[in-house]
Amino acid sequence: MLRALWAYRSFVWSSVMREFHGKYRESLFGAFWSVANPLTMIVIYTVVFGQLMRNTLPGHEQTPFAFSIYLCAGVVTWSLFAEMLSRLNHVFLEHGNLIKKSNFPRICLPAIVTVSALINFGIVFALYLAFLALIGHWPGVALLAVLPLLALQVLFALGLGVFLGTLNVFFRDVGQLTGVVLQFWFWLTPIVYTLPALPEKVRSLIVWNPMYALMAAYQQIFLDKAFPAFSSLLPLAVLTLFFLMLGAVFFMARVGELVDEL
Repeated sequence: MLRALWAYRSFVWSSVMREFHGKYRESLFGAFWSVANPLTMIVIYTVVFGQLMRNTLPGHEQTPFAFSIYLCAGVVTWSLFAEMLSRLNHVFLEHGNLIKKSNFPRICLPAIVTVSALINFGIVFALYLAFLALIGHWPGVALLAVLPLLALQVLFALGLGVFLGTLNVFFRDVGQLTGVVLQFWFWLTPIVYTLPALPEKVRSLIVWNPMYALMAAYQQIFLDKAFPAFSSLLPLAVLTLFFLMLGAVFFMARVGELVDEL
């Protein structure tokens, strides 16, 4: 699959650029709309939850923007995960006509979704970094830790997304169910609230959420300006490897049947 992707890298990149430019071709404000929704969500959450949750960050009571930093670290990175998983869920159905008419490696479609989502993430993430620099809360060398976290997150979303996207071709309810699960998953992850704000019994359940350790790692980098405990990400790494293998095996076994089902 990797060899096929490399051979069709020009097709992948041109498709990403065509999608990006096509989305804003007739728009007056262009790429601004790619950041408008996440920025609006961040502002709303900050205004609504900022005062309510300000005292739930021990040791940061004197930092005026502490909860905004904490919140944005989670929302910005979660948005990448949610976009990838949502789009990968429907990628083969949405490109059914292209799959029927053109002969190209089908794995190019998940690659296009991944690159496109990373570009959108890069725009919003750059604005977040500008915000940190503006308020004088630059994370320093700890910012380097974002790279392995981001790689783990993308691979997890890719493996899970390819599996669900392939399954969705044969069982169309999968796509609808994934959208519902994603909403619950977001609110079951400490992003717009903090873990200490929850009752003890709930905390013991939340830590089983595979995305909890990842979001906590991002929040530690940007709020505490410190490297996270990478050992806490081991369960997610194992889960990522499992879904990458499951997604690859299931996709390769069913790729020949995709055209018949679309």
